[in-house]
Amino acid sequence: MAVTIAADARIDGRKELIEKLKTKLSVKQSPSDAELILYAYEAWGEDCVKHLIGDFAFAIRDDRARRLFCARDHFGVKPFFYTRLANDLIFSNELNELRADPRVSDTLNEIAIGDYLLFGVNQDLSTTTFKDIQRLPPGHSLTVCDGSIKIHRYWTPSLPHETRFRDPRDYVERFSELLSIAIEDRLRSDRAAVLMSGGLDSTSVAAIACSKLPSEPALQAFTVVYDSLIPDEERHYSTAAANHLNIRITHLKADGYSLFEERVAGDMDQPEPFLLSPLTAQFNDLLRLCAAHSRVALTGWDGDAFMNEPQPSRLRIRSKLRRLLRVHNHALPASIDESFARRTNLRDRFNYLEEPVQKRSSAFRALHSKIWTSLFEGYHTSATKLDLDVRHPFIDLRLVDYLLSIPSTPWCINKHILRVAMKDLLPRAVLNRPKTALGGDPALQLVRHAGVRWLDSFEVNPQLGNFVNLRLRRPIADEQTSDGLWASLRIFALNYWLTNSQPIVRRATTNQVNNRACTTSIAHTA
Repeated sequence: MAVTIAADARIDGRKELIEKLKTKLSVKQSPSDAELILYAYEAWGEDCVKHLIGDFAFAIRDDRARRLFCARDHFGVKPFFYTRLANDLIFSNELNELRADPRVSDTLNEIAIGDYLLFGVNQDLSTTTFKDIQRLPPGHSLTVCDGSIKIHRYWTPSLPHETRFRDPRDYVERFSELLSIAIEDRLRSDRAAVLMSGGLDSTSVAAIACSKLPSEPALQAFTVVYDSLIPDEERHYSTAAANHLNIRITHLKADGYSLFEERVAGDMDQPEPFLLSPLTAQFNDLLRLCAAHSRVALTGWDGDAFMNEPQPSRLRIRSKLRRLLRVHNHALPASIDESFARRTNLRDRFNYLEEPVQKRSSAFRALHSKIWTSLFEGYHTSATKLDLDVRHPFIDLRLVDYLLSIPSTPWCINKHILRVAMKDLLPRAVLNRPKTALGGDPALQLVRHAGVRWLDSFEVNPQLGNFVNLRLRRPIADEQTSDGLWASLRIFALNYWLTNSQPIVRRATTNQVNNRACTTSIAHTA
C-alpha cells in the first residue's frame, strides 16, 4: 500500500466527519477510526488534524510523498513517544517499547528528574525521563520529510468567538446537547463503568450514560471511599446518586491501604517516576473493578476547570495578593543535591513566574497545566496494564470550546450551567452539594497513623545520590504538611523506580507497522 497507518485512536463526531469526507472522496460503509484518519489525510493532507476530534495518537507513512506524518490529540489523552537513531525514527504509544530497542540508551534526562523532585511532574512536555526518548506534546504533529524532523503545534487553547443567546434556556440546552454527544461518542459500547464519586461532575456523566445504555446492569459505578482515615462523605453522596439512577455502585474502602502498597505484582513498575503514586494500590484496584465489568470506563474529570471559575471580584483580589506576596527566591528543598541543582539550573526552574491572570483564568490554567499529560498517561493501558480504555467526556473539544465561549457569569460560576442542566436527573442532595475537597490528605494521615519507618530506611539505589542528599532529608514521620510529605515521598518513589523500572528486555528492531512500536527510515522518506 502507498499509505499505511499505525494508530491508537477513538475519533469522535464520526457522522459529521464522514459527511465532510464524502464531499471529497468515496468513503466505505462503517469505517474504523484508523480508516477515518486515513480518509481525512487523503482529503486534507497534514491539515487533517484540523478536522479530527477525539483521543488519538497516530503515524501515517506516505510512500507517494515520501513522508511520515504523526499527530497527537489536542489534550494529550493518548501518548506518543519517539526517538531518532542515526537514519531511523522509532515511535510508539508505549515508552518501554522504545527502550526495548538495543540502540536506545538508559541515560536519564536529569532536568526531568529535577522537575519530578520539585513539582511531581515533568515541566517539559516534549521530553521524557530518558535522554534518548522524546514525547510529542498534546496538540502537536510531527513530520519526517527530506531527511529532517519538523514539529508543528496545530492547536493552541484560545478563547473562541463569544456565544450569546437571548433566551437563557438556550445556554443550558446547547450545553446539555454537547455533553450528551461527548458521552455518547465515548460509550460506543453496550456496557460501561463510571468512576463516580459523590460530586456533581461524575454523577452527571453517569446520569446521561444511563439514558444511552440499553439496560440497568450495563452501567455500573465504582468509587474510592474513606470511612475512618479522613472525614469523607463520598459514600453517602455517591450512594444517593446511584440509588436515584438505579445503578449498582461498588465502594472500594481505602482506609486499610498502605503507602506504596503493591497488591498485584507489577503495579509499581511504571515507565516513568511521574506515574508512581503512594496511593497506587487503591487506584489500580479501582480500575481492576472497572475492567472486570467493561472495557470502557468514564470519568467526570475535569469539570472544575471549565465550570468553576472564581467570582470576578475574588479573582481581582487574589490576583493582587499574588503580585504583592510573590517571592522570587524560593529555597530549593534541602534534600536536593547542590551539584545536581547547579548543573541542571534547577533553582531558576523553581523560581518561575506565574502566568498573569486573564479572562477565564481557571480554564486556561488547566489547559496549560503540565499535570494533565501525566494524569492521562497514568490512565493509559501502558501504565495500568489493563484492557480498559478510560475516557473523559468533559475533555471534549466541542464542549470545551463552548464553555470557553459563553459568559462565565453566571454559567461557569459554581457549575451553575451543570446544576441547571441536571436538575431533573440527579437528587437534590447532589445538585446542591457545594464543591468540597477531601477532608484531609490520606497520605499524611497514613503517615501519622501507620508505621512508616521503612520509607526512611529503604535500600538506596546508587543513582539516587546523583540527585538527592539523603542526609538532609527529613524523616517521613516528622513531616507535618502535605507539601513537605509529598516532596519526601517523591524521593522514595524515585529510588524505587531507579531500582525496579530501569532494567528492560532488549530485542532486535522491527520494521513491522503495528499499534505498539514502529521503526521508519528517515533516509527512506527523503
